[in-house]
Amino acid sequence: MRAELSSYLVVGLVAAAVTVLTVPIFKVVANVRGYVVVPDARRVHQTPTATIGGGAMYLGFMVAFCVAWTTGWFESSFAGTSEPLGIVAIATLAYAVGILDDVREISAPAKTAGLVLASSLLIFGGVSLIFFRIPFVGVTVLSPDLGFLLSVVWVLGMTNAVNFIDGLDGLASGIMGIGGVAFFLYTLRLTDEGFVQPGNIGLLVTAIVVGICAGFLPWNVHPAKIFMGDGGSLLLGSLMAASTMAVGGRTDDPFSGQTFFFYAPLVIPLVILGVPVIDTIFAILRRATRRQGLATADMGHLHHRLIRLGHGHRRSVTILWAWTALLSGLVLWPVYNEGRGDAIVPLGVAGMAVLLYVSFRPGTGRERSETDPKGPVPANVLDLSERQTESAKQ
Repeated sequence: MRAELSSYLVVGLVAAAVTVLTVPIFKVVANVRGYVVVPDARRVHQTPTATIGGGAMYLGFMVAFCVAWTTGWFESSFAGTSEPLGIVAIATLAYAVGILDDVREISAPAKTAGLVLASSLLIFGGVSLIFFRIPFVGVTVLSPDLGFLLSVVWVLGMTNAVNFIDGLDGLASGIMGIGGVAFFLYTLRLTDEGFVQPGNIGLLVTAIVVGICAGFLPWNVHPAKIFMGDGGSLLLGSLMAASTMAVGGRTDDPFSGQTFFFYAPLVIPLVILGVPVIDTIFAILRRATRRQGLATADMGHLHHRLIRLGHGHRRSVTILWAWTALLSGLVLWPVYNEGRGDAIVPLGVAGMAVLLYVSFRPGTGRERSETDPKGPVPANVLDLSERQTESAKQ
């Protein structure tokens, strides 16, 4: 039997409580030690802000995970398996890589190497992709070598997606919280239908992710008192990667139709986390066309473009939260309605992606300028945009 919903709720509340109560500690440490982000041309905040808030999120995760481990509520998730050790290992190492970058700034190859090591520890702990679904073709059983490779790529993709979208106050924590709730409901449905084992640890990890996001958000909404930093974003990305692999890569049974949901357990996380995923794709294409490195920072992310289109900080974040919620509702509808509406899901997702691209693509002519009667774009946004334009001309 899977644990009661009340058990997941209690563990999530523990994660939220520990996170929200320990954030002030990390804020004081950051200000004393100088771990702050100073405003510059590519950042939209206006005052120096502490940036090691991910430490509170890590504590929230560890305390909640220990509570789940010791209470006996989740015996089927912990008994006779090394998966919990793999989860703790990837969370700890991913956070360590991120916090090191926050306080000392390490190179992109070094960060990647650290995340590859973290992914390897997770896989050695027993959490990896076993089945891979190809739309309209069927299920592929992955060989150990290919399964290892794809699992590492999955972790790298998820952590970088969360890291890319962490650009506005409350954006990443809000999107991850909304996505986590949706993925929890999705996994719960699959568990009740018998497609996922009741003791699947992905359900517990997702509940904790939602908790730490909820606990961090009050400190991170605009104007943010502290940022999660790379420590927080890599932690969230690694945990969501682990939970989705535990759920999506473990079953070869079809659910809710024979087309879209053949691939759903692997695609659902990407759809639910659609904002950072699309943002990641745009960022890669944008930097490739400019012959820049993938780690090069710019002001072309979706949230930057929203601000230049005239939306304020809070409204920009709210729009992207709402977009994530709509994506979540779209993919969950057939899951809770016995497969009715499967056919419209791919079309609906594609339509929303096209709408997002058309609205925010470069060259629409809608971006505000200094002469816009409705008000100027923030100077730090304009300065970088002008420098990029001049660089392109040269």
